[in-house]
Amino acid sequence: MLKYIKAAFIYHWNLLAFLGGMGFAALSGYADVAAPLVLAAETAYLGFLGAHPKFQQYVEGQEAKAARQVASEKSAGALQTILKRLPERSRRRYAELLDRCRRLRQIAADLKHPDSVQLGQSLDSLQSEGLDRLLWMFLRLLFTEFSLGRFLQQASSAEIEQDVQQLEAQLKSLDKQPASPHAAKLRRTLEDSLATCRARLENYERARSNFEFVVLELGRLENKIESLAELAVNRQEPEYISSQIDQVAHSMQDTEKTMNDLKYVTGVELLDDAAPPILQAAEG
Repeated sequence: MLKYIKAAFIYHWNLLAFLGGMGFAALSGYADVAAPLVLAAETAYLGFLGAHPKFQQYVEGQEAKAARQVASEKSAGALQTILKRLPERSRRRYAELLDRCRRLRQIAADLKHPDSVQLGQSLDSLQSEGLDRLLWMFLRLLFTEFSLGRFLQQASSAEIEQDVQQLEAQLKSLDKQPASPHAAKLRRTLEDSLATCRARLENYERARSNFEFVVLELGRLENKIESLAELAVNRQEPEYISSQIDQVAHSMQDTEKTMNDLKYVTGVELLDDAAPPILQAAEG
């Protein structure tokens, strides 16, 4: 409740009225009478407005907006970092998809407002924030693909399997030797090395499986984004397009989870849906 009362008090029109009232009371010559009246009116105002459900919703909305802005700025910094680290092939793929969305966005704007020269203000039917969120997801997927591909290139399942076989052979050879403290020490070392190699092999296979999944998801999301951009040209229905964008974003939940699970490889934390203004920046 204190949060809402504070928001009501620092509202600029209230501060103007309150300070003006107190100033008038001080200059009136009857401050002992006028000042308590101003304070009483202010207390009544704060109690009424602070407890009003619509005002509370407004305060919550402003806080959420500020939080989204902070998250968006954080994402904008991560976007530039990812773009710098991606190889040229991946950057080109992202740039081509972004440019296609931008051109289709222009077509949709021209169809709805042929005389308008301000694209961002004229285009009501295409939900830019939703497309920004999907483009941001696509870019992170590209980086996940790149990171997994580099990880798989640095490791070799054949070499790891060969190490496993050699360790297993050494353990079998050790079984033929007489039991002794030295043999027991060797066995513990070999068994630990074998467990490590098996874990490495399992990790490699999981990375390869995730790589195949990410490649397929990249193609699926790329097609979805292009389809949504084309939809804005053919259907001037903001609510319908927003619902389609939300459906696509919801369908990518497993992909988001996979990217989060792979942050030890990619180094990219799972960021929320507050994507940076990608389309707007491209058009600027």
